[in-house]
This record gives sequence, structure tokens and C-alpha cells, in this order.
Amino acid sequence: MQGLSLSSLKKHKALIPLYVCVGIGCGGAVFYTLRLALRNPDVSWNKKTNPEPWEAYRNKQYKFYSPIRDYSKEESPAP
Repeated sequence: MQGLSLSSLKKHKALIPLYVCVGIGCGGAVFYTLRLALRNPDVSWNKKTNPEPWEAYRNKQYKFYSPIRDYSKEESPAP
């Protein structure tokens, strides 16, 4: 198929930015999904050693980006 091989991309140079943007988008989606699976306090991979992992985030900021608040200075409403 045209545009999928390296020699074909040399002929159709306008497709290179498309492949770069799609590659960056796919990489960002994979990164964010892995971050949610590994860093989110709602996900527990090892329940034997840490049965309540959300307790570690009582005074930590776990949001990806928060321009308004600094969650490390706020008290958690959790019991």
C-alpha cells in the first residue's frame, strides 16, 4: 500500500507529519493509561501487603495537573 513503506514516504513527504502526530497521540494515550493503572489510588495491584493504598494519599496531590490548588496543604475530608 502506498504511504506505508519508507520508500513510499520519501515520495509523499506530506504524510510524515501525519505519522508523527498520530505516533505522539498514541504514545500519550499509552503513557496516561499506564499512569492511571500504576499511580491511581483506586487501583490496588497487591492487596496482601497494602490492603488500603488510598491511605497513603491522604495528604498528597495525585492529580495530574492542578493550577489552582495545592493539595498538600489541604486537609483530607476522608474519615
